[in-house]
Amino acid sequence: MIQRIQSVYLLLVFVISGVLSLFIPLWKNMDGVDFYAAQNQWYVILFGLSAALSIFSLLGYKKRQTQFVYNRINILLNFILIGLFVYQTLNLSGETTVSEKGIGMFLPLVSIILLALANKAIKRDENLVKSADRIR
Repeated sequence: MIQRIQSVYLLLVFVISGVLSLFIPLWKNMDGVDFYAAQNQWYVILFGLSAALSIFSLLGYKKRQTQFVYNRINILLNFILIGLFVYQTLNLSGETTVSEKGIGMFLPLVSIILLALANKAIKRDENLVKSADRIR
């Protein structure tokens, strides 16, 4: 299970979505106060779902097609997170809510890249299994 590269990618997605999202600030308010994902229930739910899907996908290593589908759903969740971040930062004109964007806003983007790499590795494994079946 862990010797496959997609398992490493999925473990990294879990760490990013489940752990780092709680400790890295998303942005700073006008007052200079850091805003974390744990302060908004929607961000907590979406980051939690992303972490849970990456664990389900990691544990379902025997079913490559199901793993592929879980990763696709996880990519959609991360795109929704990016959309919420963009909406939050561009919603009100001026410096009303978001004063300085933080590194935490890029966590879903990193997750999407890792999930795409995991899907590529899963597809490569699937093609390898199909070619081995043709030989037999």
